[in-house]
Amino acid sequence: MFRQDPEHAAEYLNSVLMDGDEADLMIALRSLSKAFGGVAEVARQADVNAHTLYRTLSEKGNPELKTLSAILRAMGMRLAIQPIEHTHA
Repeated sequence: MFRQDPEHAAEYLNSVLMDGDEADLMIALRSLSKAFGGVAEVARQADVNAHTLYRTLSEKGNPELKTLSAILRAMGMRLAIQPIEHTHA
């Protein structure tokens, strides 16, 4: 489903980023990698060692920005920066 609908995949990751922490993001990326052919395939497309990617996508993973960008690019996505929406009381 995520592979066929990249917007849905992006919404999923954005919701994890809004509500979760770094460990939640790594779990979500590992889950998404299954939809994109598995960790080994994502690693191949991202030009990253598969063993390293498995470790990176663990709950304690801490990828470099370069690696995170490569993983997302392999899934047809990219990093983006948005302002935090503030509500005024």
